[in-house]
Amino acid sequence: MTRKQQAGFTLIELMIVVAIIGILAAIAIPRYQDYTTRAQLSEAFELAAGKKTDVVDAISQGEACTDVSGMGDATTPAGRYVQTVVVTGTAPSCVVTSTMRSSEVSSDIASATIALTMSDTGGSYSWSCATSDGTAALDAALVPKSCQ
Repeated sequence: MTRKQQAGFTLIELMIVVAIIGILAAIAIPRYQDYTTRAQLSEAFELAAGKKTDVVDAISQGEACTDVSGMGDATTPAGRYVQTVVVTGTAPSCVVTSTMRSSEVSSDIASATIALTMSDTGGSYSWSCATSDGTAALDAALVPKSCQ
């Protein structure tokens, strides 16, 4: 009598592999969505950070907060995920506000705003950060550490 060798996988082995893949996907997909949301939101901070330097330069030259070179029209899109970056206020309380687009971004940050507010701390300037989705502050897990 000769024994026939088994070829392939049993049904139970295949079901175990499918279950493992399902568990990994259940963990990985939400993490990836948070990662993409944070990446989209970081564009708003980067664009606002560029305006911070321009605002300090304008104030040091005796100009108003809104006399920022290269400011452009406030309705012009400023980035792929950021709709506008607007400078408002009067020295020394200038505010740089980035507004996220309402579409083509993660639903967690759609139309969210990031406001960087400058204050004079006795000869030097410091910046504070506030985020909002229109009704409340954004989830701290999505916001960069420099804004928490």
